[in-house]
Amino acid sequence: MALGLASIDWQAPWLVGLQGLGQPVAQQACAGKPLHEALNTCRGVPVSFVPQAELPVGEAYESHIFRTRQCPTREGLHDFFNGLCWAHFPHTKARLNALQATELASHGIQPQRGPLRDALTLFDENAAFLQAPPALWQALRARNWQRLFVDLRTDWADARLVLFGHALLEKLVSPRKAITAHVYLANPPIDSLASLDAWVANDLAPEKLATKPFTPLPVLGVPGWWPANEAPGFYDDPQVFRPPRAPLSPNE
Repeated sequence: MALGLASIDWQAPWLVGLQGLGQPVAQQACAGKPLHEALNTCRGVPVSFVPQAELPVGEAYESHIFRTRQCPTREGLHDFFNGLCWAHFPHTKARLNALQATELASHGIQPQRGPLRDALTLFDENAAFLQAPPALWQALRARNWQRLFVDLRTDWADARLVLFGHALLEKLVSPRKAITAHVYLANPPIDSLASLDAWVANDLAPEKLATKPFTPLPVLGVPGWWPANEAPGFYDDPQVFRPPRAPLSPNE
């Protein structure tokens, strides 16, 4: 169908934890229910979903959500996953929305977003949360892909990666090697989505976000997430697994 919801593989490892709510919503939308009505069947969401046409002309999307607690929703995968993120990460989504609304109230809609709104948008669209042994995190920060995915491969059994960005989830409906998340380190153990949501919402400070505290991770390189990454040479692709940038010389 046009929405693409019927193409979602609910057994994909990156959708663990989202299937319970997500699959029934997708089934309702596939049966003809408007997406905003299907999303409104999810309980505990701090916003209601309304048709995109209810967004007033000239009002910023984030400001409208903050003012009315109504989320304008288009038919399609992008807003479907946005709705699921509201359902599973209500505190984090509300925190992001409040920060966006505050920036818009202070500065208005500018031709360019500025560093904080850029970071907020990147987080909302493409973030993932990683709880991992220090050696894994250090290898990721260094972009030492051989160590991260080959030498430390068994260490991934003690790690947990949770995807948050709705654009990221949308892209993974049609998996391809180059899909990359922006990873945010989750310091406490991730024992449930609810506890993770509460911790992230509390940790999101404007001064921290403005530094863009993210590390890129090609998510289909994660052991167990894609059969192709078992093949020799999978990680020998500099277009995807890019080396770290060389540090600037003293004269640059």
